[in-house]
Amino acid sequence: MNENKILIVDGMALLFRAFFAQQYSARRLADGTPTNAIYGFMQYLFDAVNQFQPTHVACCWDMGSKTFRTEMYSNYKANRPEAPDDLIPQFSLVKDIVAALGIPNIGIEGYEADDCIGTVSKQLSQMAHVYILTGDQDMLQLVEERIHVVIMKKGRGNYAVYDLGFLKEDKGIHPFQVIEMKGLTGDTSDNYPGVKGIGEKTALKLLQEFESIDGILSNLDSVSKSIKAKIEADLDMLHLSRTLARINIEVPVACSLEECVWSVPAEAEVVFEKYRLASLLKIIV
Repeated sequence: MNENKILIVDGMALLFRAFFAQQYSARRLADGTPTNAIYGFMQYLFDAVNQFQPTHVACCWDMGSKTFRTEMYSNYKANRPEAPDDLIPQFSLVKDIVAALGIPNIGIEGYEADDCIGTVSKQLSQMAHVYILTGDQDMLQLVEERIHVVIMKKGRGNYAVYDLGFLKEDKGIHPFQVIEMKGLTGDTSDNYPGVKGIGEKTALKLLQEFESIDGILSNLDSVSKSIKAKIEADLDMLHLSRTLARINIEVPVACSLEECVWSVPAEAEVVFEKYRLASLLKIIV
């Protein structure tokens, strides 16, 4: 029985969530550098470590806004506002503090954190049960027998843990259908449209009947006239949206289990003191 359990953290999802939860906090270093997002990030991280008791932890990051998806579709995520000024200096600082905990920071230019998470999850699920900590529902496509997706909900320590059974029960779909849904409905937060006029209810009904986009396309004559017309009018965007939604699980990154063994090194205390975060180390049970 293999009892390794790895927590893979979606770094940006946690950092942004922490920033907006803590944006009114005046936490700063003596030189004025803000640390409110880092403080919240560490709270979220340590809460999850206490809850899921991993033997291993790794953290994945976006490495800039240009990726293979923006090359395919220039409007991809073009609706995202610039990062708030107070958050920008915390991007590199948080990685230093994560590294001080002995947690590998994983990221590669040209790909999103999602792609790194997908790739590393698949690699490590051979040797460990994987728990992906995120707020991003797109990750549900990665659910497998040994890969769980932990969606953070409102409030600290509040999670929805998706395995194959709960995904089917809660969303009515299988993991691969998460991609098919996005192909049909698009994704407003990532700024790609899918098929105009097809919402989640219709998409879900179509997928329950025909299983996949390919299944729908080969049975177009048996769907209603209006749905058929919508799909035919947006065929190229349907295929593009599905491609944009699919997490790439063959990114050139690797992380060995040995690199991400979880144990707080003694020197972490020095770094936490330096950034006025020492009180957080008490959270870890």
